[in-house]
Amino acid sequence: MNNGRAFKRRLEIAGAIAGLVAICLVSPIKSSALAADQQVSIGITLPLTGADAEDSTKVEQGFKMAIDEANESHSIPGVKLEAVIYDTATATAGQYDPASAANSAKKLIANDKVVANLGPYMSGEGKAMSALLSAADLATITPTSTNPDITDPKFADQFRPEKKAIYFRTCTTDAFQGPNMANYMKMKLGVKSVYVLDDSGAGGVGGANAFEEQAKKIGLKVLGHDQLNPKEADYTVILTKIKSLKADAIYYGGVAGAGTKLVQQSYSIIPTIIKGSADGIYGPDILKGAGFPAAEGWYVTTPAPHVVGTPAAQDWVNRFVKRYKEQPSDYSVTAYDAGVVVVDAIKRVAASGKPINRQNVRDAIQTSHAKTLQGEVQFDENGDIVDKTISVFKVVHDKNHPDDDVAHQFTYVGVAPANIN
Repeated sequence: MNNGRAFKRRLEIAGAIAGLVAICLVSPIKSSALAADQQVSIGITLPLTGADAEDSTKVEQGFKMAIDEANESHSIPGVKLEAVIYDTATATAGQYDPASAANSAKKLIANDKVVANLGPYMSGEGKAMSALLSAADLATITPTSTNPDITDPKFADQFRPEKKAIYFRTCTTDAFQGPNMANYMKMKLGVKSVYVLDDSGAGGVGGANAFEEQAKKIGLKVLGHDQLNPKEADYTVILTKIKSLKADAIYYGGVAGAGTKLVQQSYSIIPTIIKGSADGIYGPDILKGAGFPAAEGWYVTTPAPHVVGTPAAQDWVNRFVKRYKEQPSDYSVTAYDAGVVVVDAIKRVAASGKPINRQNVRDAIQTSHAKTLQGEVQFDENGDIVDKTISVFKVVHDKNHPDDDVAHQFTYVGVAPANIN
């Protein structure tokens, strides 16, 4: 009788096991849900310390928001995205450092999980990174770097020796930003004479030269062109010279390192002159570093459509503020859009069944039609964005908001004219 009960018990156990096997066989979804997602890494290279830190943080937030939202919504089934972040500034430079940017590119290239990069912030970084990225077939998307040489086919041997576009942008270049600001100064501000300044950096020089060329073409009198050393403290001599020449305006190509001191000192020496610049001083660093009333009245361009402050972007702005407890800038938008383009490229590669690797992601970025905050992003064969909009802002002190609040202290005044005779 004991043997019978034991036999019966063995039958019951066997039946239970068979039932569990049957459940597993008919429920493969539950089983596969336990499998780990594939980890795919995206680089982020920005100068997160030094003179450009606050501006770069706005960009980093845009990048990370796109990646985090993709993970939170599981927009790429079976894939988890990870950001690999490198600071490209150094204490020696006090700002971005091209050598550090190149070293960061090498680190990303050595990491097999990295399939694309977001950045850089500055064109000087981009020039140092491009050839390395080209050799590794590792695409990068910059939301802020505007020197046109990096994507110009005339310089392909230098910046993309493997020929394929590798340096993509969600902003346009100084080939449009500088000239269109010259047009704006003449048509909208009535400027007849201008003095040009730059900070000796790749973006600053390129933008200032492009502005000067167009200014001369449309009949503005260019009274001179000088460089400002970002490591020098005093620009009094140059500004006094400009005052003596009775220029209607100054135009500055460069970033916050020299820009902050220029904004402060020009207010003391030439307070009533029209002052214009490119995107290098669009950000909280100038607002905080130079302060008010010095920053009041500066005209600044950005090489992309104005998005922050428009009704269509309000939901995104609300999400950004909820996540980071501060207002975004328009460069937070171009950064977010760059992230969206990379996520979309990885998603399309995954859906195609191809390996998620650098080559396939680069190819997918090249053929992008991603829907973004600034509209559908498409690139030409060189990696430049098709949209060439140049937006113009004027610094107008809004005492109801923090002095370094980009969204409220830079007042949008319109689109710079693209072509005039």
